[in-house]
Amino acid sequence: MKTRLKELRARHGLNQTELAKLAKVSRQTISLLEREELIPSLLIAVRISKILQEPVDEIFIFEEGEL
Repeated sequence: MKTRLKELRARHGLNQTELAKLAKVSRQTISLLEREELIPSLLIAVRISKILQEPVDEIFIFEEGEL
C-alpha cells in the first residue's frame, strides 16, 4: 500500500499530533501510516478521509497484487 497521507496532512497545515487528535489515534499511528508500515483499519481510514476531505482511495493507494 502506498499513501499520500504526509503530503495531504501538510497541505492542510496539520502536524502528526494534530491529525492524530482529530482522528482519535496516537501520533505513532499516524507516523506508521505515513511510513507505510501500517495498513489502517476502515474506521481510521474513513476518519482521516473526512478530516482531509479526500476519498479514502486517494489517501491510501493499493497496488494491483494487494487486492
